[in-house]
Amino acid sequence: MGNKDRGSGTHGRGFGKKGRGAGHRGGRGKTGGQKHEKYPQRKFGKKGFKRPQGVVEEKEVINVGELDQMADYLVESGLASTDEDGNISIDAGDLGIDKVLGSGKVTKPIRVKASDFSSSAEKKIEEAGGGVEKQDE
Repeated sequence: MGNKDRGSGTHGRGFGKKGRGAGHRGGRGKTGGQKHEKYPQRKFGKKGFKRPQGVVEEKEVINVGELDQMADYLVESGLASTDEDGNISIDAGDLGIDKVLGSGKVTKPIRVKASDFSSSAEKKIEEAGGGVEKQDE
């Protein structure tokens, strides 16, 4: 088995000698990239900024719709309580939740205590007849 089976000897340039040297390409590698190519390449270096891992803080979040669905189960299991008005009081800190987000529907009056709330979560909880309480971390 000879070399004739290993691709084209001309590399699409017709006569064999034409594309043999690096000069035909304008140099080796990315040489002359600013000059010979339509779109110039970014030469060196990194771009952007990445926050140090020690500063980045991951928060555990939950949506108000999920809290609303879980409310009855949380009361049954003793992780939440019901007051005399029928409001269900949930302490998100006991569940390991840092922030309450506003996705979903709130159908029951629930009182939620958490470190942080999104504005839409506060609005939905209060519209359903419940309340929010921010706790210090």
